[in-house]
Amino acid sequence: MDIALYQPDIAGNVGAMLRTAACFGARVHIIEPCGFPFSMHGFRRTAMDYADAVSVVRHADWPTFRSWADEAQRRIVLLTTQSGESLYLTAFAQGDILMMGSEGAGVPADVHDAACLQARIPMAAGMRSLNVGVAAGIALAEALRQTGGLPQ
Repeated sequence: MDIALYQPDIAGNVGAMLRTAACFGARVHIIEPCGFPFSMHGFRRTAMDYADAVSVVRHADWPTFRSWADEAQRRIVLLTTQSGESLYLTAFAQGDILMMGSEGAGVPADVHDAACLQARIPMAAGMRSLNVGVAAGIALAEALRQTGGLPQ
């Protein structure tokens, strides 16, 4: 199971997701451009010593990432507040890529439409969205639970 971050805006959120991915044994794809100068050195503060325990793949842009995912025959599952399907009713498969949009803008329509599945995390009425790092952790744990991939 992989996590993909579409043009992330906040370095601290990326660091937190790197730590989460390391703990769950997931790889992280960063789809650039980022809203901050990208450096693994910069993530060490938020990811702490976990930054060295996670595999990070940088993609120059959306077309580059999409081409990689298509060639690898990997399914993209977009986490979005616009989906009508609950994360907990979504059937995940081994090898899925859980994609998160940028903190400020999410993903554009063409990226949304390119995802094989879209899912949302159910929240209390009137709540707009979760922090992207928290959402990534919730989605990753559920996807791994369903596919038998949780660490022992």
